[in-house]
Amino acid sequence: MSTRQETNKAVVTRFNQAFIEGGDPDVFHETMGPGFVNRTPHPGQSAGADGAAHFFTEVLRPAFPDLAVTIHDQVAEDDRVVTRKSYRGTHRGAFQGLAPTGRAVEFGVIDIIRLDDGRYVEHWAVADIAGLRAQLEGK
Repeated sequence: MSTRQETNKAVVTRFNQAFIEGGDPDVFHETMGPGFVNRTPHPGQSAGADGAAHFFTEVLRPAFPDLAVTIHDQVAEDDRVVTRKSYRGTHRGAFQGLAPTGRAVEFGVIDIIRLDDGRYVEHWAVADIAGLRAQLEGK
């Protein structure tokens, strides 16, 4: 594996640990490249960096303030990093119209990040939101 691919994997890991899990906004701003595009934004979210920041800081983290990320696998090829990971947390705030339940939940996410010079320029994701909602609804 090339040094660039190892560096890209390290950037993605840092983003997951320091920003998604740790809530460090500086890491978010350091990681987002100019013209970043989220190819799979959540409903009502813009496809730019502001929309991504909003989802994590105003939607996901308030709903799951103890949010933790576990990276299970990472594969790097060319300028892309694919990460299979799990999010865990306790439902302490409203999420997608559901009042806090206090339930501990875990759901899977697979991300593809395209990087340029160590910064995110494109993002695609598949998240098990249906599985998350089922846990929140006690199904």
